[in-house]
Amino acid sequence: MKKEDKIAIAAIPIVILIALGLAWAGSQQSASFAGFPLFGMAVVLAFAINWLAFIPAFIFQSEKFYDLIGSFSYISIIILLFILSPIKDVRTVIATILVLIWAGRLGTFLVRRIRKAGKDGRFDELKPHFFRYWNAWNLQGLWVSFTSAAAWIILTSQRKVGFDIFAVIGILIWLLGFIFEVTADLQKSKFKADPANKGKFINVGLWAKSRHPNYFGEITIWLGMAVLAVPVFQSWQWIGLISPIFVAILLTRISGVPILEKRADEKWGGQTDYEEYKKNTPVLIPKL
Repeated sequence: MKKEDKIAIAAIPIVILIALGLAWAGSQQSASFAGFPLFGMAVVLAFAINWLAFIPAFIFQSEKFYDLIGSFSYISIIILLFILSPIKDVRTVIATILVLIWAGRLGTFLVRRIRKAGKDGRFDELKPHFFRYWNAWNLQGLWVSFTSAAAWIILTSQRKVGFDIFAVIGILIWLLGFIFEVTADLQKSKFKADPANKGKFINVGLWAKSRHPNYFGEITIWLGMAVLAVPVFQSWQWIGLISPIFVAILLTRISGVPILEKRADEKWGGQTDYEEYKKNTPVLIPKL
């Protein structure tokens, strides 16, 4: 057995234990359905959906619906929690709508991208290996759970708070992040669609202010959701603050910025204009 397979096998119980810890913490003061905490139910469903999707994905060696399943997990779980939530106040409605807008937009964008590309190179080395590929789906379940934690707590917490200053600030922060992310994605798509830009790196629009403005927008979105959730947190439910922290760590230290920066350096490193752009443009937080 190869080293990579051993690492994948060892990682599976760790991921599941982390998920169980999140489920336990978020379930404190959570409303229940049929005697089961709604928050814990959401975590279980996030993994169940991805495990079921993994079966045909492995059999047919396809990654084309990986991102689609991620978006489906967000959308289906938030709708279910809204339906089962015993009290549907303004904050609950707002959180549900914001998650649906974000997941629907991102899912559509990612599915279109993979259809255009024909494949997702991230999975080339994983698909032939059962445990490595399964681990990718496990991690998506964990991603959905950690990212949604604050929103899920809003819907499942037994404590309900009326529309207040936290709601106003949270919505404004969320809108800032959403506008930033959508604008950055649209600008990059338009840039890449222009034949004159073939082989060039993007350094216009928001990309002139940040090397990864879409990731800045993504982190800001979940920061806004966490602020929206603050008034309803009780006891261990403060684990919901992990949402924007997890997204920030994921994008800046693991799967986002490091990979793209490495690819960019390999492609344009040494070019005067690229080195100048890299020197004068922040990695994440836009310069004013």
